[in-house]
Amino acid sequence: ARVKFYEDVQQNDIVVVNDSYPGPEIRVRRGDTVFVNVHNQGNDGFTIHWHGVKQPRNPWFDGPEFITECPIQPGTNFTYNVVLSGERGTLWWHAHSDWTRGSVHGAIVILPAQDETYPFPTPDTEQTIIL
Repeated sequence: ARVKFYEDVQQNDIVVVNDSYPGPEIRVRRGDTVFVNVHNQGNDGFTIHWHGVKQPRNPWFDGPEFITECPIQPGTNFTYNVVLSGERGTLWWHAHSDWTRGSVHGAIVILPAQDETYPFPTPDTEQTIIL
């Protein structure tokens, strides 16, 4: 994708997800298992890290490049199996490889499980902000 950051300044190509910067929000419930199929259409390999998500007995989907998995090579895909356990609230996912960390990221909103309530009054509305 081509992104123009400031008026009258050079444009640069960056890697983004689904033509979106930041990438798409993932909205799930506590205890869910999420399957995310990543198709790498870029020029370099990368991995995705599910920041703040504990994945006991599931380390090969955690994202640290060359530690728990090999990068997803250009022109290939990989399906992540993200197991949510006790997490709730807003976390984030991000690329875990070199320069893609700066542009490949997005929010993970984890709502209470279907049979649970919020630990505070249910919000009337919400807005996700990524800083």
